[in-house]
Amino acid sequence: MSDEDRIKLEPSWKTHVGEYFQRDDMRQLSAFLRQRKAAGARIFPPGPQIFAAFEATPFDAVKVVILGQDPYHGHGQAHGLCFSVPPGVPPPPSLENIFKEIQGDLGIPRPDHGYLMPWAKQGVLLLNAVLTVEEGRAGAHANKGWEGFTDHVIETLSREREHLVFLLWGSYAQAKGKIIDAQRHRVLRAPHPSPLSAHRGFFGCGHFSAANRYLQQHGQAPIDWRLPPRSELQP
Repeated sequence: MSDEDRIKLEPSWKTHVGEYFQRDDMRQLSAFLRQRKAAGARIFPPGPQIFAAFEATPFDAVKVVILGQDPYHGHGQAHGLCFSVPPGVPPPPSLENIFKEIQGDLGIPRPDHGYLMPWAKQGVLLLNAVLTVEEGRAGAHANKGWEGFTDHVIETLSREREHLVFLLWGSYAQAKGKIIDAQRHRVLRAPHPSPLSAHRGFFGCGHFSAANRYLQQHGQAPIDWRLPPRSELQP
């Protein structure tokens, strides 16, 4: 990652935040990832998918930001979009609870998969604060440098865009709220959708309808939170 030309970052994002990769802490992160891979660690998501959220949702297309913590650490789950899993992989409990809240909020039935790419293509940036993890080791790459980069992403969106919706679920995501300009954007907070906390206020938060109301109030098309059947997904 120290060589900017090797950064597989979507062009609009590279323009806005690519310079961050020249920092020493990002060079150290790159060295750490190489060392872990050389030591035999299985790192998720696979290398080409680390920046998938940026590829799916260009800078000027962002309408809503959902912030996760770090990728799923089970084999085959993480593919670069927070909370999402590839088609055919069972939705983890937090994602199931997100679907339950969407059903309660908007009456949309639970989909038959957990692949959230259709949201990303509509402008929902599905961003984890930490972009890599190791198999079976949640939080393995916390405090290695990713948080500074994703803070920079959030700060840049807050400063250079207007009328975005930030969905901050749980104390970890909410701590990032301090770098968002709440005068320019809508910031919605709720407990995390994890089974440990969803009943403390995530269920019933109404964030999905609230996000759409805000977008419409500011002349933007709402997000269609329905997901097409797995049989209709585009590859």
